[in-house]
Amino acid sequence: MLIRTIFSGFGGQGVLSMGFTLANAAMFEGKYVTYLPSYGVEVRGGTANCTVVVSDEEIASPVASEPDFVVAMNQPSFARFQSILQSGGLLCANSSIVDTSGARRDIEVLNIPTSELAEKLGTIKVANMIMLGAFLRASDIISFDFVIKHLSEILGEGKSKLIKMNKEALDLGFNYVNE
Repeated sequence: MLIRTIFSGFGGQGVLSMGFTLANAAMFEGKYVTYLPSYGVEVRGGTANCTVVVSDEEIASPVASEPDFVVAMNQPSFARFQSILQSGGLLCANSSIVDTSGARRDIEVLNIPTSELAEKLGTIKVANMIMLGAFLRASDIISFDFVIKHLSEILGEGKSKLIKMNKEALDLGFNYVNE
């Protein structure tokens, strides 16, 4: 198994955090992982993306020129990264702000209204975790139950007060895809 994913959006949307969380969770689960962040000079409000490669064997390159999955949290990311997604790949889009009507016909698109769902939880700050929950359900890269059980270790000690809210957000995204 070698799975390449690009997480993308505006700086401040938690895009790098999504990728870092997936990378840490896969590592805790015993997989080989690379995490390659990239962001524009503006940071918050500018563009941000990261590439996460997860494998059962050592990884030769952290670059994903033809990713299996793309997560697009904004319209510019959708436009930029759908073109490099491999045929048959899955693009997860924040349908609250991304119009996917122009998507390629040879890819699968999963629309998740993450911004709207986050507002139901009381804060837009968890939109990234809602998307990550949906992505975990759709991709099946790692065990969702493992992520929930080990979330405090995956996120690190400094985020312990946010564990309950992040678990709720992950669960909301995961179950949204179930419906």
